[in-house]
This record gives sequence, C-alpha cells and structure tokens, in this order.
Amino acid sequence: MNITIIGLGLMGGSMAIDLRKRNFAKKIFGVDSDILHAETAKNIGLVDEIVDLETGINSADLIILATPVDATINMLPNIMNKIDSQIITDVCSTKYKICELIKEHPKRKNFVASHPMAGTEYSGPWAAISHLYDGKSTIICNKEESSNIAIKVVEDLYGALNMRIIHMDAKSHDVHAAYVSHISHISSFALALTVLEKEKDEKHIFNMAGGGFRSTVRLAKSSSDMWTPIFNQNSENIIDVLDTYISKLQEFKERISNNSKEEINTMILDANKIKRIIS
Repeated sequence: MNITIIGLGLMGGSMAIDLRKRNFAKKIFGVDSDILHAETAKNIGLVDEIVDLETGINSADLIILATPVDATINMLPNIMNKIDSQIITDVCSTKYKICELIKEHPKRKNFVASHPMAGTEYSGPWAAISHLYDGKSTIICNKEESSNIAIKVVEDLYGALNMRIIHMDAKSHDVHAAYVSHISHISSFALALTVLEKEKDEKHIFNMAGGGFRSTVRLAKSSSDMWTPIFNQNSENIIDVLDTYISKLQEFKERISNNSKEEINTMILDANKIKRIIS
C-alpha cells in the first residue's frame, strides 16, 4: 500500500517508522509546508519521498492527515475534492467539527475520523519514535458515515500499530477528550505559568524540582501550534470541565485555609479512587 502522510511531526513521523518496519506501507510519501521538517523527514528516513500535496494525493492509496486540527479543517475539503478511490484518515484530538464540516461531501464515505490516543510533549520530525502507538487506544468516530472498505483499511492501519480500537460518536469523543486529555494539558500549562511567575530565579526551579513536579509539568512543553487550535475547537466542552476543575481547586483552597484536616483527607481519599480506573 502506498501511503501519503501530510504533516511530518511526532504523530506522522512515528506512524511512518512503524508502518514501514511492519511492512504495512510499500512506499511512504511525505507532505509538509515546513521546508525544514520536510527535508529532515527525508534525511532521517521517515519517508521515501517528499512531494507536493497534489502528487501526494494522486500517489496514495491511503492519505493520513497528521496536522493540527485547524490545518486539517482547512485542507480536508480540498483533499476530498481531488480524490478518486483514495481513503483518508486524520489523527486530530477533536472530531465533531471535522465530521460536521464534511458530512454532506460526496466523498464522505472515503474518510474515517480517527484519534490515536498517543503522543509525547515533543514535536517535529526529530521527535518521531518507534512504538509510540503500541498498546494505546485509537478512537474511530461516526463509523456509519464511512464505507466498510475505508473502515477496514483504517482498522488494519491501527492494527499494524498495535493499537486498541474503540468506536464512538464524534460529539461524545470530544466530551471525553476534554476530560482525559485536554484538561491535563491546561493544568500543566497553568502550573508552569504559576511557578515561572512566582519563581523568578529559574535556577531554584531546576535545583528543587522532583519527580512529582517534573511529571506534572511535562505536558507544558507541548507545542502551542497543536494545542491552541484544540482548545479553540473544543472550547465548550473544555469550559465545562474547567468549571468543575476550578471548583475542586477552590474546595482545596478553602479547606487548607480553614485547616480542615479531616475534609482535606477525605478529598485526597476520594481522589485516590482513580486507582480503580487507572492502575
């Protein structure tokens, strides 16, 4: 199978590594508007050939859009206008607006809306790694709007990446993503901003930072090009989650201010119940 990957950063590059290694892809074409990213992806062997968008579309059996959600929304209708039998999928962290955008497109059945739940805090082709997707979940949304052939190809794609496949409607996906992914990044960004504002001497942060702090702010190193569009696209769901999150922070603040040891202890014990879900 010939595959064109549009967007040669962490997600697209990591896919390229393992799809080649596992013989899923016969040839991988790369498309990227960033010249440095494109050249790097070719030089380090992520793709066989760098091509323009038109050539990438015409050369592929499967097109993977591994771009930020705003870029995906801008490009997807144009790509769908140009395809014949090619199958298209994306890796975006929000799904509802994408699915609504192309709902009535005559080539809608060629598109499979997907979200592989994997990543690191790093970006660019240099960040691409093997096994990024192994053992993780991928969400396929609005399955009924895609053809059986398209679904099979994309499920085979994620099978080659050793991912678990979950089916979900796009609206539910965006609600759940706000809780399990988007709020985690906002928390990390907010903590990093708080510490940087209070600790003007960055040397002290480096010297005192332990494992807990480092793991909590790890996501604050994530790309603004990726996350700003996600927050904008899923703002309604994220604001709902933030309202609940802020109320919990306020509870902690009040109970710490009042030295309410028993109530603080109860909140921590209640939070510990997350172990039943996440080991």
